[in-house]
Amino acid sequence: MKLEIPRFDKARILVAGDVMLDRYWMGGTSRISPEAPVPVVKVGSIKDSPGGAGNVALNLAALGAATSLVGLVGDDSNGRELETALNSAGVFCDFHRVADKPTITKLRVISRHQQLIRLDFEESFALSDASHLQDKVLRLLDKIDVLILSDYNKGALLAVTDLIAAAKAEGIPILVDPKGGDFSIYRGATLLKPNLHEFESIVGPCRSETELVIKAKQLLHDLQLQALLITRGEHGMSLIQQDEPEQHFPARARDVYDVTGAGDTVIAVLAASIGAGLPLPESVALANIAAGLVVAKLGTVAISGPELRREIQRDGGADRGVMTQSQLQLAVADARAHGEKIVFTNGCFDIIHAGHVGYLKEAKKQGDRLVVAINDDLSVTRLKGKGRPINSIERRMAVVSGLESVDWVVSFSEDTPESLLMAIKPELLIKGGDYGIGQVVGSDFVNSYGGKVMVLSFLDDCSTSAIVSKIQHDLTKNK
Repeated sequence: MKLEIPRFDKARILVAGDVMLDRYWMGGTSRISPEAPVPVVKVGSIKDSPGGAGNVALNLAALGAATSLVGLVGDDSNGRELETALNSAGVFCDFHRVADKPTITKLRVISRHQQLIRLDFEESFALSDASHLQDKVLRLLDKIDVLILSDYNKGALLAVTDLIAAAKAEGIPILVDPKGGDFSIYRGATLLKPNLHEFESIVGPCRSETELVIKAKQLLHDLQLQALLITRGEHGMSLIQQDEPEQHFPARARDVYDVTGAGDTVIAVLAASIGAGLPLPESVALANIAAGLVVAKLGTVAISGPELRREIQRDGGADRGVMTQSQLQLAVADARAHGEKIVFTNGCFDIIHAGHVGYLKEAKKQGDRLVVAINDDLSVTRLKGKGRPINSIERRMAVVSGLESVDWVVSFSEDTPESLLMAIKPELLIKGGDYGIGQVVGSDFVNSYGGKVMVLSFLDDCSTSAIVSKIQHDLTKNK
């Protein structure tokens, strides 16, 4: 899937939901309090930023979309600060001020990039308060392309059923970030974006990819939805549509510092992309890239269009990374539907050396997509003996997936990848080393359907076993 950044400035998005102020007290810690066994934080800086629906709106404005926000705040200084910050970022705010309730504020104390405690200042709003929000939404419907309902279960969206009905009558796509144990209140929305925990709390545990898809499609039917986007943390996100094959988007490979606000970023980029005319799968792919960027930052932050563009240019793809076998089959099917040629190779990849890098780079040149299948830990031990692997399967997969030439990485537990080859049927099977064509496992099967088999030599005659043997020899020699 080739991605391009759309004209976000053409999108007109309305966000309605629970707005809040995220406040951060940050400083160093060097001692424990004499009063209680807790660290003493010397506060060096204070940062305030819009949270909840406010963070969604901030992300939209950072992308350049024309953004409006309606919500409920208290008649207090925090509410006024929140509105000022959002207006300064280019967000049109239409808040209803509730005299007897505080603006929802979440105070986090942070030291050394770790959150030590969170203090919440809030009271849930009533239906009478939510009716004011509903009136404001109805007045803006004829001026927008997409409606986002950002529900944090604080009371702003108590009239959510009426909001969905009104937007649906106008033909406006409705994207919902849901909360709580009753998704029936979102019946008729265009897309629901639960995380996996929220999804399973509604449909029950999903023990396999197949079960997840079956339960998702049943929920689509029951709630009359067009799509479900299930965010799955380190396992990426899955897009399920009623009459389309499911699509999986692997998590981006990067360090995770803070997941605060990541869901807000996802739904913001998704809405802006749809509002700018991008199809749903491409919109989800962009949202997935943005999620990978935001979790690498501390606190609630917004991702800009230029950041997304640089990431796409740097990476060159939206759906690369570690996959399960089921997810890989879907990705391969989608690639073939776009006329792409699949190249397959396999190995232990215990210690990545120059030979691996060179032959994988050469393998990628033979087609459009390179699949690397890696033996799991027990399989490596059976093949290589006690003491191997040196690196766990998770580490080996992470390193290989980070190579520029590799598109998809998958593990297998058997001694050979024959069952995986039968499931994927690559156009080209490649092996690195000094094998003869007939010695390559799976060559007969690949040849049987018209595929090709190639053997590429490692650069500099490298091999992991030789490297391990040399290390062991040197250690013995120096004893």
